[in-house]
Amino acid sequence: MRRRRRPPADPPALLSTPKPSLTYRLISYLLVFPVFRVLFRGQTTGNDNVPLEGAVVVVANHGSHLDPPLLGHALGRPVAFMAKAELFRVPLLGPIIRACGAYPVERGAGDREAIRTATDRLLQGWATGVFLDGTRQPDGRVNQPQPGAALLAARAGVPLLPVAIINSHRALGPGGHGPRLVPIHIRIGTPIPPPASRRRPDLDAVTRAAQEQINRMLDLGPISGNLLSPAREPPALPPRA
Repeated sequence: MRRRRRPPADPPALLSTPKPSLTYRLISYLLVFPVFRVLFRGQTTGNDNVPLEGAVVVVANHGSHLDPPLLGHALGRPVAFMAKAELFRVPLLGPIIRACGAYPVERGAGDREAIRTATDRLLQGWATGVFLDGTRQPDGRVNQPQPGAALLAARAGVPLLPVAIINSHRALGPGGHGPRLVPIHIRIGTPIPPPASRRRPDLDAVTRAAQEQINRMLDLGPISGNLLSPAREPPALPPRA
C-alpha cells in the first residue's frame, strides 16, 4: 500500500499567528493600555507596516524594562520575548508572562539553544522580539547591535520589522532613577527582507540596516502631526555587496 505524501508545510511567513490568550488581552487592555496611553501619554505611528499574520522578527532599541509589554500592545499582536527560566517558576508571574508569549531560556544556556528556541517560535508563526543590543542602553539608542536577530530571520526565512521606542530610557532607564512620567512614543519602520544567507557579511549588512533605520526614527523625536510617518518612508534594504 502506497503512503500518501504529506503536503509541504507552509513557510513561517505564511502561517497564521497564534491567537492572543484571554490573559494576554486582559493584561494588554487593563494594565498596559492605561500605563502606556494615559500615564506615559503613549502614541504610535507606522502601524500599517505591521504584518498581522505570519512570523516576523521584531527588532528594537532597548531603554527600559517597559519595552517588552509596550511593544506587544503597540503592534496590535503578541510579541514573544525570551525570559529567564526562573521567572516561569514564580507563582502568578510565570503563568502571566507565558500567556503573554514569553518563552523560557535556562540561565547559562548557550547562544545556540536560545537561537533554536526563538526559531521554534517563528516556525509557529509568532512575532518574535529581539533587542538589537541585547541589553538596555543608557541613551536608548542602538549602539552595538548583535547579529542574532538577522540570524533568526535567515534561519526562518522571515522579514525583520524595525521599531523605535522613544523615551523609555528616560522613563525607567538602567541608570537607577525612579519612574519619570515622560511621553513614550513608538515609531514602527518598514520591513527588511531576511539575509540572503547565514554568512556573516550578509548578517552584518541586515543588522546594520536595522540599526540605521531604528536610530533614524529615534532622531525624528516624539511623534508630531507635522512629521512624516515612517509608513511613507522607502524601505531600508541592506546594501548590495
